[in-house]
Amino acid sequence: MCHAMLPSQPLPNDVFQASKTKAILALLQGCNSLIKLKKIHAHVITNGLQHQPAISNKMLNFCAVSVSGCLAYAQLLFHHHIQNPQTQDWNSMIRGFSQSPSPLQAIFYYNHMLSSASDSCPDTYTFSFVLKACEKVKAQTKCKEVHGAVVRYGYENDVVVCTNLIRSYSCNGSIDTAQRVFDNMPERDLVSWNSMISCYSQKGFHHEALRTYNLMRKENVGLDGFTLVGLLSSCAHLGALNTGVTVHRIAREKGLLGNVYVGNALIDMYAKCGNLDSALSVFERMQNRDVFTWNSMIVGYGVHGRGDESISFFGQMLMAGVQPNSITFLGLLCGCSHQGLVEKGVEYFNVMSSKFNIKPGIKHYGCLVDLFGRAGMLKKALQVIRTSRAQDDPVLWRTLLGSCKIHKNVEIGEIAMRNLIQLGSSNAGDYVLLATIYFREKDADGVARMRKLIKTQGVKTTPGWSWIEVGDQVHKFVVDDKSHPDANEIYQKLRVVVHQAALHGYVQEGSLITVSEFTSTDTDCLETSSSCHSEKLAIAFGLARTPEGTCLRIVKNLRVCRDCHSFTKFVSQAFNREIVVRDRVRFHHFRGGLCSCEDYW
Repeated sequence: MCHAMLPSQPLPNDVFQASKTKAILALLQGCNSLIKLKKIHAHVITNGLQHQPAISNKMLNFCAVSVSGCLAYAQLLFHHHIQNPQTQDWNSMIRGFSQSPSPLQAIFYYNHMLSSASDSCPDTYTFSFVLKACEKVKAQTKCKEVHGAVVRYGYENDVVVCTNLIRSYSCNGSIDTAQRVFDNMPERDLVSWNSMISCYSQKGFHHEALRTYNLMRKENVGLDGFTLVGLLSSCAHLGALNTGVTVHRIAREKGLLGNVYVGNALIDMYAKCGNLDSALSVFERMQNRDVFTWNSMIVGYGVHGRGDESISFFGQMLMAGVQPNSITFLGLLCGCSHQGLVEKGVEYFNVMSSKFNIKPGIKHYGCLVDLFGRAGMLKKALQVIRTSRAQDDPVLWRTLLGSCKIHKNVEIGEIAMRNLIQLGSSNAGDYVLLATIYFREKDADGVARMRKLIKTQGVKTTPGWSWIEVGDQVHKFVVDDKSHPDANEIYQKLRVVVHQAALHGYVQEGSLITVSEFTSTDTDCLETSSSCHSEKLAIAFGLARTPEGTCLRIVKNLRVCRDCHSFTKFVSQAFNREIVVRDRVRFHHFRGGLCSCEDYW
């Protein structure tokens, strides 16, 4: 007699074990501290459940990933309680270490995973976490190796993996490879586009960042706060105010002005583009402000030479209960230096450590040297360098040398130059600075020595350039530039501009020293009357291409020379234009024949 097949009933012990497992998983779900986790772990062991995959994985993930976890405890669990690690177990360890101060361990676990006898294979998460580790430890070779594995395991079209490849390659200096990965992606989401824009912006390829955004718009991907922050950063570096204003409008239309990061980026952009009024307007409308918000205003006023306003904002910052950081004091010291507020600057340098427990860094010492140097207190500046822990840093000696040029001090200038040479950090600009001091002191032998040193040591110079934004396009010029499509028109306009400036009192300045004598590279010279410097070409182009009364905004990578500074003052008077120049050191606001720096730079 046949009996119907009945489903097998679980043994009572199985039901009991399943019930205990379920209860422990519920406890783990609500676990929020390592102490609780250890108590649960003890309960797991006493009940013989330490090898239950669901439980061990949950405990491992908590220890490896949670902010309340512990990677050392995660390692204990991984090596002693998990008999046959699966992909999610490996991922927990790789992810935990990739986010830790020891990201190299993440790469070790990834290697162990691939070489282990288990049947676990890497997935989207594995590759994403290990690429994050490669990014943090600057492991370019390993990044390429992981890329090969991505292809072998069939993840080369995975949007998440490719986005992490872009970031990792870019962080390792392979921006071209990152671009190729991006171009080859069959599908790109908002995060992918944001990553490419951010990579370009962080690596200084700001034109490419803006071009990528233009392509992004054509794809109708949309944008978010991360997009805007990347774009505004590039606008700030380029001095592209018009484009920045457009991004500001988009932020308003998208309702993103409440985002504190967008607000901070807007303040930074306006300040670096020379429009402090708009920076202040954004600041006053922000409901939420953090230390970066305040710093953006303090630093902004500082580099514009408005130390009093920097100090005022610092007081408001303290009243708002926001603790300053090292950047805050850089802004204060910079403002005090450019405005000649020596006593205030020294006061802030001292209180940053005595009151706020902030250890001065090399940049703070550099500001202090600059503060004394600009004020003509060169011996005091020299003492600061010799008594600081940063006397082997060339930036301090170079700062001192620049101050010696302002005050025509040969003796201390030679001391600064000797130290730069001993540190192996001297460059063409340093030789030109000292040679200019010799020239102004009518020391022909000193000039000859500098000329000989530049020739014999084959010193190369940094190519000088100037940017100017007209409309929504940023135009770049170098010394004696003939590459612009409208070069003929620009040079014709420049002749007119020079003539008009001369009618108002401009006399071309120069010296015996021209860097171009000693190098085949076209560069901006610090003091030469024989070349058309890049900012002169930019000014001529701006006057030719903008309506009367329009403010011209120029960004330079070198310190503006005496002749160009004088030229720009007279042009502002002759053409009734405000001209804002951001050089390597500070901002210069030219208006009515005067400069905001009061010829002190």
